[in-house]
Amino acid sequence: MILAMDSSAKPASVAVCSGGELLGQYFQNSGLTHSRTLLSMAESLLRNIDVRTSDIDLVAVSRGPGSFTGVRIGVSAAKGFAWGADKPVCGVSTLEAMAHQVTDPGVILCPVMDARRSQVYNALFVWKDGGLLRLCDDRAISLEALETELSSLRPSTESPLSSLNAQLPAPVLLIGDGSAISYEYLKSADIHCQMAPMLVRNQTAYGVALAAIIAEPVPSTCLEPSYLRPSQAERERAGNL
Repeated sequence: MILAMDSSAKPASVAVCSGGELLGQYFQNSGLTHSRTLLSMAESLLRNIDVRTSDIDLVAVSRGPGSFTGVRIGVSAAKGFAWGADKPVCGVSTLEAMAHQVTDPGVILCPVMDARRSQVYNALFVWKDGGLLRLCDDRAISLEALETELSSLRPSTESPLSSLNAQLPAPVLLIGDGSAISYEYLKSADIHCQMAPMLVRNQTAYGVALAAIIAEPVPSTCLEPSYLRPSQAERERAGNL
């Protein structure tokens, strides 16, 4: 049984899954401070679905990319819960977790999170042979560079996209809080894209749990966030040196 957490952006959520089946999930997008809500949501969920801490086999969390503060809060909460309960912990890519929420084999899954500074956090995925296949590493990328890359994607016999039964280029499904700005930019460049339905557009703890099923657990002391780029404070500090 997996207890999963996500606080990598404005929404926060916790979920409990068993064998991939969602037993319960709490989700809120109210803008409240995650440090106030995340663990209390987890405790309330466990109580209301009658699951004890001892029943949990793994604690999973989105370890980034995302909001520096949100990712830090989520990783700290997961490490603290796992350490206190003597459970293994698993950190998964926020972008990969979002891709797990949409099991459509006919599209290129394109999670996009607003990274500001005219960039998005992004990776590309497709479903192939019943599994999620990653096409590139997580990165911070400009919309211009993303548009150029998507324009060049064409299925071939060597490409994971070769199994797509879609008109070229393959349709792109945008997921994440960067969907709206990415959609407007990509549509203006004639990229065949659409935004995921609102129910699965935001990252959720359920996606984190699904990604954690095939990930490698680690001791709670070994889990670290993945920010992809330095924080604003670090950039300012480096500029003053």
